[in-house]
Order: sequence, then C-alpha cells, then structure tokens
Amino acid sequence: MPAPSGEPAAAPASSVAPTLAELMDYVRGAARDEALIASLPLDPEERTWIRLDGPGGSEAWLIGWPPGTGTGWHDHADSFGAFTTAAGALTEHSLAVRLPTDGWRTLELKDGVDRTRELATGQGRAFGQNHVHEVLNESGTAHAVSVHAYYPPLPRIRRFSRTGPVLRLEQTERPEDWQ
Repeated sequence: MPAPSGEPAAAPASSVAPTLAELMDYVRGAARDEALIASLPLDPEERTWIRLDGPGGSEAWLIGWPPGTGTGWHDHADSFGAFTTAAGALTEHSLAVRLPTDGWRTLELKDGVDRTRELATGQGRAFGQNHVHEVLNESGTAHAVSVHAYYPPLPRIRRFSRTGPVLRLEQTERPEDWQ
C-alpha cells in the first residue's frame, strides 16, 4: 500500500528498527490521509481493518470501530507500538504494571495500576513491549477509525480476562490466527 499522501514513502525494511517516535509520526500522518481513511469499508457491527506498510519493516493497520466495539484486554507481547484516532473517539484502559512475560495464568493486580485515556480525533499514544490494554469505541452512535503500527511485526498477542483485580491469561494468538 502506498504511503499516506503528503508523507514521505516508508523506508524499505532494514536491520534498523523504527523508533517509537517514528511509529507515532507514521500513524499521525496516516490518520491525516483523508483518502486512506475513506478507503476503509465500515461494518455496522464488526470491526474492519486494512493492513498497511509501516515504516522500517513495522506492521501497521487501519481499523474501523463500530459503536460499542472493543478489543478486550490484550498485549502485543514483544512488540512496541503507537496508535492514533483518525475519526471519532476511542477510550484506552491500560495497566501501569509490568507483567511476567511467560509462565503465569493468573495475576492479582495491586490498587492504583489502572489508567484511562480518552483519544479524540488526532490524538494518539505510543507504548512499550508487554503493554496490557483494551481499546473501546464507547459511542452509541458513531464509528471510530484508528491507525496502529507495531515493531517488530506482531509475533503474538496475549488475550486476558479481568474480574476486579484478577487478570487471567486466556489465550495466545499468533499471526496465522488473524491473517
């Protein structure tokens, strides 16, 4: 897919990983590309997406969020990333805690680890590895659209359930599960 209009073309994949700042610049530029945003088919009930070529060999996605949809609790394992809301508004709930990378199923969270961010059109954030969050379109009437980029390309996503302070690892997905 071509780079967003008005933005420089992404550099070919190289051995140099993009920085968080480069991922953030990319998602902000893509979110301003009106033709790119308009190219995403929106479904009234299910999230939709288009895979994009991110900078420096990163994985990027344009995602449509119908009213009331969300991701559920998850992380991107060994990948770091960034996302920006291109249309509408999204809410991100995250945990300010470093989870063990492997070998656990249930974790009791301490008080004070919950964070919430409201991300209106044009707002975004970057995050590090093992960042646990859920992203939601809490609108009852309006779609939201966002652009996401991850590096390295997602090797896995861990999905969690949460009941009060208890976080439970439910499953680990690999790229072949969502292609």
